[in-house]
Amino acid sequence: MILAVAGGKGGVGKSTVAYNLGATLDARGDGVSPSDTSARVVVVDADLGMADLPFGRGPDLHDVLAGRACPVEAVRVGPVHVLPCGRSLAGARAADLALLDDAMRAVEREYGHVIVDCPAGMRADAGVPLAVADAGLLVASPDRFALEDAVRTRELARELDCGLVGVVLNRADSSDEVEPFERVLGAPVTPLPTHPALARSTETGRPVVVSAPRSAVAARFERLADDVVDATPA
Repeated sequence: MILAVAGGKGGVGKSTVAYNLGATLDARGDGVSPSDTSARVVVVDADLGMADLPFGRGPDLHDVLAGRACPVEAVRVGPVHVLPCGRSLAGARAADLALLDDAMRAVEREYGHVIVDCPAGMRADAGVPLAVADAGLLVASPDRFALEDAVRTRELARELDCGLVGVVLNRADSSDEVEPFERVLGAPVTPLPTHPALARSTETGRPVVVSAPRSAVAARFERLADDVVDATPA
């Protein structure tokens, strides 16, 4: 399964959600099939110009999309398996998005689940991961303008035949904020309360399933993982 984590604008927490959802699925052992406990989850940073997930030495998505590296060999093994993206403008310019489909399918065959952290906005580089993915997850902040952006992203996903499995409302500290998103987007909404462990998770490399396993936000990620698994084919 390839899941695209998308949002209409930057700063809503897509990378944080993708990283922590990957950790939650991995901790549960949700692989290709219930009997396949060796399968893992890889989170791919597909924001070619503004990468945000943990990064280290070695080949990255820029190298993969320039034909210089194997996508499986570019995966970093850690608390969350990550295929990072480079930070250079030259790397972004050399990347060929036409290679993204084959790269993601290669990682999927090796590991099981692939969660793609998409670029923000409506540019072509945001649409390509949605076209590659089997399903999409929208991330938004709890305000009216974010809802309008989420609607535009949902329409783009529909045009690309990427079904929506859910919506994450990040930094939502009131249940009243959920109803407009459910009504307008027609998908289950998982509100994520503000939590310091979640805010620091990508920076520290410690997802909430590790740093705060009994917290309310960790429980919300468990529910979100249920929605994703239930809504996508094994």
